[in-house]
Amino acid sequence: MKWLIALLLALFIFGGAWFGYNLVFHEDIQVRKEQRGEITPAPTPDISLPEFQAAAKLRQEGKLIEARDALSAFILKYPSGLHTEEAKDLLGEINVDILLSRIPSPEKEEYIVKPGDVLAKISNKLKTTPELIMRMNNLSGTMLHIGERLLISHPDFNLVIERKSKLVVLLNHGAFFKQYHVLEEKLSPKQPPKVNTKVTEIMAWRDGHRVGFGAKEFIGSTRWIRLGAPAYTLYSVSDSAHPRVEQPPPPQGLGLAATDVEELSGLVNNHTPVTVTD
Repeated sequence: MKWLIALLLALFIFGGAWFGYNLVFHEDIQVRKEQRGEITPAPTPDISLPEFQAAAKLRQEGKLIEARDALSAFILKYPSGLHTEEAKDLLGEINVDILLSRIPSPEKEEYIVKPGDVLAKISNKLKTTPELIMRMNNLSGTMLHIGERLLISHPDFNLVIERKSKLVVLLNHGAFFKQYHVLEEKLSPKQPPKVNTKVTEIMAWRDGHRVGFGAKEFIGSTRWIRLGAPAYTLYSVSDSAHPRVEQPPPPQGLGLAATDVEELSGLVNNHTPVTVTD
């Protein structure tokens, strides 16, 4: 009987010690194992996903204004969230959809074509671009008719090129409008930390030759956007919509999807400010 009592006493002593060890030291040991990569920590709950999905659903339902507002609020609420970059990409697409549609917006006004009006004259007068006027009004050519009603927008765009993030960010009146992803980088290794410049030329190429706006070869041409800073040209890289970009890239510059450069070349002009940062 004494041996049974001794056994129960030993179990009580060692069991209490084991319990105390786990209570005091186990948590610290687990943390150290996680730090060494021996244990995978439990995944962090993705609390932002339902809100992102709800905003994306609004876009699918054609509620562009509501989707734009929801995504803008989402990005402000989760600036470093798991879906923030996806939200920015989607917001950019929606912003362009709204800009190039008949959806009412404070920036849009109606303009009636007068005698002597041409696209270049109207765009200079109203601080926009000829191509933006064409795209907003679904024009297939540059010919205008007296009395024709055009929808005109007055964006105030500027570009921010983030080298490390490989992004070209388009701002409108200082606020995020759309971001474009850099697919190729051909820059010298020594770059100043910050460059302030502007767009100096929109270039269009067809069959190895430059073509001008309004020419029949302009539609479907390969676009480049040349900046004032040396070695900075945004050039086109093949994508699903342009599987064969025949124009060779410049010696230096940043390559974007051809569809993105085509879109961007119709939004900026020769006065658009550009900031290049790390």
